[in-house]
Amino acid sequence: MRQTLQIEELVDGQRFGRFNINLLLWSFLAMIADGYDIAALASAAPQLARTWHVAAKAFAPALSASLFGILFGAPLLGYVGDRCGRKTAILAGCMIYGLGTLATVWTTNLDQVVVLRFLAGIGIGGLMPNTIALNSELAPKRLRAALVVLMFTGITTGGAIPGYVQAWLIPQHGWQIMFWIGGIAPLLIAAALLFALPESVKYLVSHPARRAQLLATLRRLRRDLLIGDDAQFTFAPAPRVPGTGLAQLFSGRLAFITPILWLCFITALMANYFLNSWLPLIFENSGFTAQQSGLAISCYHYGGTVGGLFVALVLGRFGFTAIAALFVLAVPAIAAIGLPGISFATMVSAVALAGFCTLGAQFGNNAASGLLYPTVYRSRGVGWALGVGRLGSVIGPLVGGVLLGRRLPLQQLFIFAALPMAAGLIASAVLARLCYRGLGGLQLDAMGPGNVGQQEKVAAPVTDVPKALADK
Repeated sequence: MRQTLQIEELVDGQRFGRFNINLLLWSFLAMIADGYDIAALASAAPQLARTWHVAAKAFAPALSASLFGILFGAPLLGYVGDRCGRKTAILAGCMIYGLGTLATVWTTNLDQVVVLRFLAGIGIGGLMPNTIALNSELAPKRLRAALVVLMFTGITTGGAIPGYVQAWLIPQHGWQIMFWIGGIAPLLIAAALLFALPESVKYLVSHPARRAQLLATLRRLRRDLLIGDDAQFTFAPAPRVPGTGLAQLFSGRLAFITPILWLCFITALMANYFLNSWLPLIFENSGFTAQQSGLAISCYHYGGTVGGLFVALVLGRFGFTAIAALFVLAVPAIAAIGLPGISFATMVSAVALAGFCTLGAQFGNNAASGLLYPTVYRSRGVGWALGVGRLGSVIGPLVGGVLLGRRLPLQQLFIFAALPMAAGLIASAVLARLCYRGLGGLQLDAMGPGNVGQQEKVAAPVTDVPKALADK
């Protein structure tokens, strides 16, 4: 008889090893380039403002353009990922934002920058959901959340690099060096991904013409199994869930949880992109040197990386209360950045703490959204939360531009920057309470489509995969 293997059991039964490390490493590098490009314009803006003789507030459309492009890039390249493969969409995303960023080197005005940043945003927006999907579909379930969070820290790691470029390279090589690096790096990474990145086996099994690639990938993933050339592959049957489309995201207690979760996304992203977009210009206009400004921006992103690792450790035990605690700490941390008379060291510490709390809360939002929705429509729930949350990332830089145009004192400016996190604090506290009542404890789990506390039924783990799969 032909060997019959179930894809989910093959993936979940793998041992963590060379295949997973390779996937994590290359995904992490792609995220580093992604994070660099998101932060590049903000760090180049002070020099551009001096070179082109434009006011700081004039950069608001350009700073929001890439974030607006993300709104279009995520569904567009998500469709490409479903039709042509996750790897193909990831390569396309790297190429698009790499070329868009590289072309910025030759711009002569902000209108040209706006167009190119929008195009770059399309590539950036398409990279994130496809990289999440690829890692989720190739990682064993027991390690899936941790590996996805580790991959995401590449964004904050990459976001710290423009601060160093601003401090040490722009004074010698001009603002163009920021975009030379931001354009060439993703193109080189795309060339490497073409050979090093695996394709999703769940995608390959649905495309018989790519069977040879499926067999090669599965044999790398499961070196402990002998997989025959004529093996037959199946999927686990998905449970039926009442309702369709958006109605599923608002069934039962999710009717309250979904909109409040969206508000948590919007507020955290609004505060993050307010700070990420305007801190370089604010600091240089306040008299800091390029080196001091670059160091402060890098500390913001390093703080975010540590915040993400912190969330990965505590979210499983304390649930949404851990995220609410980060919202609580973020409000005074952001407001403290603008306190008059504080030393540079104290200000940098406040910036790092703001990054820890703001970006840490967003890491927590991402992970929590992947836990609260049942498997059968989890991708839809996470996708809508990310999409709606992007409204905050677009609004944040625009609001910042308006406030800068009014020449507010630093203390008032950073109080305004803290307000979204204050609203998120209320939302996160309500959501923590709803989750506790609905699940009967702090730990997050999937909310069932019916009554409060009804949870997703998960099949028992496979304890002896080779025996379970051997059907000859």
